Amino acid sequence: MATTLEGRIRAGTLEEIKERGCTVVTGGGHAIAVFHHEGKAYAVDNRCPHMGFPLDRGSVRDGILTCHWHHARFDLSSGGTFNPFADDVRSFPVTVVDGEVWVDPEPAPRDEGQHWRRRLEDGLEHNIRLVIAKSVLGMQGTGSDYRETLRVGARFGTTFSANGWGAAMSILTCTANILPKLHEEDRPRALYQGLLHVARECAGKAPRFPVEPLPTGETRPEVFSRWFRDFIDVRDEEGAERCLTTAIALGFPRDDIAHMVFAAATDHIYLDAGHVVDFANKSFELLDHLGWEMAGQVLPSLVHGMARARRSQEFSQWRQPVDLASMVWEAREELPGLLEQGQRGSGNWNGAESLAAEILGDSPGEIMTALKQAIANGATAQQLGSAVAHAAFLRMAHFHTSNEFRDWDTVHNTLTAANALHQALQRTPTPELLRGVFDVAMSVYLDRFLNMPPQRLPDAAASAAPAAEQLDRLLEIVDVRQQVEESAQAVSGYLAGSGAPEGLMATLGRMMLREDADFHSFQIVDAGFRQFDSRRGAESGRQVMVGLSRYLAAHCPTPRAQGQTYQIALRLHRGEEIYQ
Repeated sequence: MATTLEGRIRAGTLEEIKERGCTVVTGGGHAIAVFHHEGKAYAVDNRCPHMGFPLDRGSVRDGILTCHWHHARFDLSSGGTFNPFADDVRSFPVTVVDGEVWVDPEPAPRDEGQHWRRRLEDGLEHNIRLVIAKSVLGMQGTGSDYRETLRVGARFGTTFSANGWGAAMSILTCTANILPKLHEEDRPRALYQGLLHVARECAGKAPRFPVEPLPTGETRPEVFSRWFRDFIDVRDEEGAERCLTTAIALGFPRDDIAHMVFAAATDHIYLDAGHVVDFANKSFELLDHLGWEMAGQVLPSLVHGMARARRSQEFSQWRQPVDLASMVWEAREELPGLLEQGQRGSGNWNGAESLAAEILGDSPGEIMTALKQAIANGATAQQLGSAVAHAAFLRMAHFHTSNEFRDWDTVHNTLTAANALHQALQRTPTPELLRGVFDVAMSVYLDRFLNMPPQRLPDAAASAAPAAEQLDRLLEIVDVRQQVEESAQAVSGYLAGSGAPEGLMATLGRMMLREDADFHSFQIVDAGFRQFDSRRGAESGRQVMVGLSRYLAAHCPTPRAQGQTYQIALRLHRGEEIYQ
C-alpha cells in the first residue's frame, strides 16, 4: 500500500470517499472537494465559481454536480459549467493507488487573460452583470491594460446593435476618459458600469451587418466627403456607410475622415438636439484610446443615427415665436466672411468670459451679433467652443430647483452638446464644424427660462473649509435626497480652500459610481472634468464644478443595485465568503 505520493494530497480510500459521498482536503492554497461517482473519484475546487458557496454541500447526479445555492450545474469530470451565469470550476488531477485517492493540488494551467476576456464576452452576450464585474476584476488581476477591457466592449457594442452607436457606447467612452481622474480602486468599478450599459443596450438586438468598401478607383478625400454629406442629407444610410467604410479602407488621413464626419454632422441645424455631434466626438475619443486601426469597426456605427437624426429647423421652438433657425442659417452664410475678417486681425482676442455672459442673454439677435463680432475680431474656433461650453455650464450652475425635475435634463442636453462641440473643435477646427457654435448658442438661449430666477452660486470665501472635511461631507450629503445646494457649497468650499483639484474630481467620480449611474450622469462627469481641466484656477472652473455637483446631487441617492453586484464580485475576487 502506498503511504505517500510526492506532490499529492491523500483524500482517503476510495471506499471512505464513497461512504461519505464527498470529502474536502486542502493544499496549494485550495479547498478541494473530492467526490465519489460511479466507482471513480473526481476533485474540483470547493468554492463555487458563481458566488463562492461550498460545493461539498451540493449533490451529484448522472455526472452533473449541482450547487445548492443558485443551482449552477457542472460537468463533474471536467468542471465545465452548463450555466453562463456561473463559470467553469477548476478541476484537479486524481490518482488512485492501491485503493487510495491522491489529488494533485495544482490545477491544469490556463491563460488567465484569455479566460477572463472570454468570460467578459459571455457576460456581455448574456447581459449578466455579475459575470461582467468578475471579468473586469479578473482581467485587472492579470495585469491587463484597461484598453484590453475597453476593446472587448467596443467590439461587442459596435457589432451587436443594429442601430449602431448609441448612449451605451458613449457611456463606455466617458468611462475610459475619466479613468485617470478616479481613485485607483474605483477604476474597475467604472469599467464595469460602462460595460454593463453596453450589455443592456445590445440585449435582444439584431447585430449590425457592416458593408464592404467600394471597388472604386476614386481616391480623392474631397470627393468622398461630398458623397458622404449628400448621402446623409437625403438620409441614405447604406450609401453613406459604404462611402465612409471605403474612405477608411483607402487609408485617408484621420483629419480627412474627421472633417467628413463632422461636416455632415453640422450640415443641418443641431441634429438630434446635439447628440449627433456628441456621438461623433465620442467615437473619435474612443479611437484615441484604442488606436486608429479600429476606425473601420467604430466609425461606420455612427451612420444610422446621423441619417435618421431629427433636424432642429423642423421644430416649432426653433421657428416660433422667434425664427431662430433662419437666424442660424443667415449666420452660417456670413461665416466665411467673418473668418476672413478674423484672419486679418491681431489674433489676440481674449473675450471668452464676456462672450459667455452675452450668450446667457435674453435676445437671440444680440447673442448672434456677439458671436459674429467675436469671430470677426479673431476668436479661434477653440475659444468660441470654450465660451459656449462655459455658458451652458452656467445654466446648470444657476438652475433653480423650483423647476420640474425633468428640466435638469433639458439643461444637461445643451451642456453636453456644448462640451462635445468644444472638444471636437479642438480636434477639427474647420469652418463647417464651427457652424455648430451658432446652433448650441441658440439652445443655450432656449433654456433661459430655467434660470428664472437664477440660483445664486455659493460664496467661495464664506464656504472655505479643510479639504478632507469637505470631501467626506460631500459623500455624506448625497446619502440624502435633493441636497443640491449643500453639495454645491461643499464643492465651492473645497476649491476655495487648499484642496487639490484631483481629490475633488476623484470624489465626484466616486459620488457618481456609487449610484446606478445613467447616460446623463456619465456624460456630465466627463464633460465637467474636461471643462474644469481647461479652467483650473479660474472662477469659471469653480462654476463648472458647482454645476456638475448640483446635477449629481439632484439625482442621488439611487437604489445602488449596480454597486451591490460589484461589491459581491470584489469580495469573491478577494476570496472572501459571501454566504453565511
